[in-house]
Amino acid sequence: MTSWAEATDSCKQNLVVHCQDDTSVSVTFDNRSSFDADAVHYALALHAPGLTARAAEIVAWIWDADLVTFLEELAADYRGWNGDRSWQTLDRDLTVTAVFRSGGHVGLTWSIRPWRQAAGGWSASVTTWIEAGEQMASMAADIRHFLAGEPQ
Repeated sequence: MTSWAEATDSCKQNLVVHCQDDTSVSVTFDNRSSFDADAVHYALALHAPGLTARAAEIVAWIWDADLVTFLEELAADYRGWNGDRSWQTLDRDLTVTAVFRSGGHVGLTWSIRPWRQAAGGWSASVTTWIEAGEQMASMAADIRHFLAGEPQ
């Protein structure tokens, strides 16, 4: 397993994506559950110096364009692109924005905004940097396994 991610057990109950530039910045996927064949629920926590934020329930709809497909497309474009590329959940409680920088690195800004409609709602973001290509493809595969509840 590469240095950008770690799993706490063989069933991927918890997946941590670390920033390559600053390992104190991370995104944690955990508490995966599935109530039916159409959706997977999970929690997402963001960590950075002075910041810990958690969205207790993100929903990944199986029939919708998913996060893994977005990450796989980024991995396929390992030579780079101009501007930002973004993906978000159907409920818009998780948004991931990608930028490419010289040297073959991708910055993924993970933004959570639970309870968007509630008064006093909040949002938080962290950016993790990862090498384009193989590391991005490996991260996409690890997230696919986590969302599917498959052992690695």
